[in-house]
Formats: sequence, structure tokens, C-alpha cells
Amino acid sequence: MNMHSADATTVEEALAVQAQMDSDTATAMAMEETLLSPRFYTTDFDEMDAIDVEPVRQDWDRLIAQMVSDPNRGHFKKNEDWDHIDWEGMEPALRKEFIDFLVSSCTSEFSGCVLYKEMKRRGNNKDITQLFQLMARDEARHAGFINDALREAGVAVNLGFLTQKKKYTYFRPKFIYYATYLSEKIGYARYITIYRHLEQHPELRFHPIFKWFKEWCNDEFSHGEAFALLMKTDPKLTRGINVYWIKFFLTAVYATMHVRDHQRPVFHKALGIDPTEYGYEVFRKTSELSRQIFPITLDIDHPRWQRNLDRMHQANVELAQVEGQKGLGATLTRLGARLKAGFSFVSLITIPSKSNSVPVSTRLEPVY
Repeated sequence: MNMHSADATTVEEALAVQAQMDSDTATAMAMEETLLSPRFYTTDFDEMDAIDVEPVRQDWDRLIAQMVSDPNRGHFKKNEDWDHIDWEGMEPALRKEFIDFLVSSCTSEFSGCVLYKEMKRRGNNKDITQLFQLMARDEARHAGFINDALREAGVAVNLGFLTQKKKYTYFRPKFIYYATYLSEKIGYARYITIYRHLEQHPELRFHPIFKWFKEWCNDEFSHGEAFALLMKTDPKLTRGINVYWIKFFLTAVYATMHVRDHQRPVFHKALGIDPTEYGYEVFRKTSELSRQIFPITLDIDHPRWQRNLDRMHQANVELAQVEGQKGLGATLTRLGARLKAGFSFVSLITIPSKSNSVPVSTRLEPVY
């Protein structure tokens, strides 16, 4: 097959291109099941198929038309801007952390592809199936592009194997909306922050994949817009007890990002980024974006916020130090670290949130 996944017009075509290539090492990393690793999700597809988008029809049709126009077709593949990378000469610690970043990103993109593709396959609602077909197409391209980068390093994720063997977590549709909306919007904030930083400091761009982050994050932005509109079709999703669920997912997504980013100090140092400052920048952007649909934002300037994020990071360090070890000492360390992480999360989630008046018009355009 001569087609590249970047040129595919459907998710099926994009995945067929990738089916030929894999690496046991990268696939094993992608198969890991930890609190911080990307997960594969399944849900009540019949409930999602019953969504009526008429309350947001005007914005819906505008978004779908934009996605159908496919501005990024052919973009996610190497061209003359793809610099040669000396993987063997790369600092070992940086190589390890960067590969971990790429594998995690590939797995996250592909998890979205799998979920969206399944919704398209099972559904009969033309509005919903068209949306998920388009989003699955985009995510398959992203995953394939990351695999291209990994292949240069001698590794690549077997995406077909992941589909068959990785554990699936069931989430109710509303939890899918909250988690995926935040994943897409925080993905946009992360990628555009790095992209703008490297625009100012091109000497720190140690790999060419960062040059593709602008168009990449614009796909993420559009996907987030779609989930905002899905939530807008049912006002109950952002009212009453569901506000507590929104706060839970906001806190969990932000805390997970903080802990995961602090696992890669060499990677961030190479980019010239302080992970804590970067985290605050991403949190602020994501909070501003999420005001389009969520009635609350988190108070990330509260005195307890940074203190408890740091405690969660320290708990993660302690868990990593006894990974695979047996004996009473290791067991007690694990127990203590998990309790520390749990109490820190409770302290985070009990910080009073800030109220937000959701605007009548939900749609946003990328501005960062």
C-alpha cells in the first residue's frame, strides 16, 4: 500500500497503513496499566446514538462543515521540514523520556480513535456517526504520524494489537463527555504552548515533530468543540450534581498532567520549559476555554493547590522507587504513598471552585 495515513480520508484507510508495522518494546509500554497511563474506553453507545443535536444545529453544521473540508489532509507526514535526528547520539535519559512521551501520546490518540470508530460503527444517528467518523479519521492520522517518528528510533506501537488486547474501561456517556472534552482541550493547550515557545526559541527544538504541533492542536480544538456541543444538547449535564462530577474530572485531569510531566524532567529541560510553570500556563488556558460549557473553574491560585500537586508527585516518586520490589518495607512504602496521593487529591478537590456563567453561544475558535 503506497498511501500514507496522512492522506487517508477515512479511519479505516489510515489504520490499514499502520497495520504492517510494530515493535514489541513500544507496544509493551503502550499496554501498561497504571493510574497515569492512557486508557481505552467503552460506553453505552445506544445512549449516545440517541443524542438530538437540533438544539445546537447551527453551530453543529458549521463545525461539521469545517471538519469535512479536511484542512489537515496530507499534513501529518514527513516532508522537507523533517530534520534528520541522531537517535543513537541523543542523551540516553532524553531519549528514554522522549520515547515515553511519544508512546504515551500515540496511545492516547489511538484510544480516541478506537472509541470514535466504535461509535461510528454501532450508531445509526447520521449526525453522530458522521462526527465520530471524522474525529476517528483525525486521531488515526495523529497516531500514525507519531508512529512514524517512533519508527525512526527503532520502535513503533502495534496499534492492531492494542485494539485487541488492551483493557477497556467502561464509562457512562456523560463521563466520556467530561473526560474527552478535557482531554481534547488540554491537549490543545499543551501543544500550542510548546509550539509558541519553540517559535520563540527554535534552537531548543530537538525533534522536528514539534513543527507539526499547530495543526495538530487545531484538530484537538475542533474535537473539544464537538464535545462541548454534545453537552450543550442536554443542559442537565452541566447542572446539579453533575457540577461535582465536572469538578472531579477537572481536578483529576490537571493533577494527572502535573504528575506525568514531572516524570520527564530531562525532556522538559531540553525544551527549556519548567514543568511547573508550563503546567500553570496550560491550566489557565484550559480553564479559560472550558468556561464555554462548564459552570465552574478550579482555583489554581489557592494556597493548597500547588502544595498538594507536589505531594502527589512525591507519592508517585515513592511508588516508582519500590516498583517490582517485595517485602514488608516495600509494601509499607506503597501503602504510605497511595495514602499520601489519596489525601492530597481530596485536599485538591475540596478547594472551593469559581463560578462561571456559561455563554449562550458555545462555539470558540483557536486564539493562542
